Amino acid sequence: QLQLVESGGGLVQPGGSLRLSCAASGFTLDYYAIGWFRQAPGKEREGVSCISMSGSSTNYADSVKGRFTISRDNAKNTVYLQMNSLKPEDTAVYYCAATDWVATINPHEYDYWGQGTQVTVSS
Repeated sequence: QLQLVESGGGLVQPGGSLRLSCAASGFTLDYYAIGWFRQAPGKEREGVSCISMSGSSTNYADSVKGRFTISRDNAKNTVYLQMNSLKPEDTAVYYCAATDWVATINPHEYDYWGQGTQVTVSS
């Protein structure tokens, strides 16, 4: 069964850093583009970042450009989201998702989703 599991969330002070991981089981990530998304209470799910199958192409939402970095290690079947200079407005549940199509930050293009990990940025 195809499964994605996020980890690495938690409580961090403004200006701090976290690294999220998205581990796949039941399939190999080599043939999937991966996206990171987030959803804050009362808001719609939004795209944060995405990475192509090979890792050669990435994209970021304007709100996180210069602060977040997506990467992948296909040998470990894992994708990462390094989040620096975190702000209170980054607080949300973060999800990773997989698509066998092109990498995009449009959540509707993704077929497989993890259960999410909570990120809270607060002093």
